[in-house]
Amino acid sequence: MKNKLRKHIEKITSLTDEEFEYVLSHFKIKELKKHQYIVQEGELVNKDFWVLSGLLKAYYTDNNGKQHILQFAMEDWWITDYRAYFNKTKATINVDCLEATELLYITLSDREKICSELHKMSNFFRIKSSNGYVALQDRILTLLSTNSKERYLQLLDKYPQLYQRVPKTLIASYLGVSRETLSRLNSK
Repeated sequence: MKNKLRKHIEKITSLTDEEFEYVLSHFKIKELKKHQYIVQEGELVNKDFWVLSGLLKAYYTDNNGKQHILQFAMEDWWITDYRAYFNKTKATINVDCLEATELLYITLSDREKICSELHKMSNFFRIKSSNGYVALQDRILTLLSTNSKERYLQLLDKYPQLYQRVPKTLIASYLGVSRETLSRLNSK
C-alpha cells in the first residue's frame, strides 16, 4: 500500500522518506464490499478517495430514476463528488463499488494542511486536478461530437480492461446509449 501510493505521487513529484511518511500519515485506509457506497447523494462529502484495488462508479440519478454514469474509477484513480468535497456541501451524485474495493482517502482539511506545508504536494494535487479537468472536457466533447460507434471504439481503445470488468448496462449508460445499441455495436 505504501509503495503504491509513493509510486503514484512520484510520477509527478519526488519526496524524501520523511516527506512521504508525513504525507502518508494523513491518509486512512478503507475496505468496502461490492455495492457499498463511499458517497451518497444528499450527504456531506469530506473525503477524496484513491483506489488501491477494485472498481467504482460515480453516477447521477435523474428524476425518472435513470442512472447516468459520470465516471468509473479503477486502480490508481481518484474519485469523489468534487463539487461537494471542495465546496463543503451535500453530494449531488453517488459513488459505489462495483467490486470489493480497497481505498486510501484524505480529508479536505488534511489535504489543505499537507499542501500548505509541502509545496510538492500542492503541485501534485494541482496536476492531478488539471488532468481531471482535461479528462472531463474530453469526455464532454466526445459525448457532444461523436456518434455511439465512435464513443464505443474510443472506450475500447482507451480503457480495454474497463470493458471486461464493468457490466454492459453500465457501459451503455456511460456511453449514453441503450443496452440494445451497445449489443449491436459489440457485434459489429
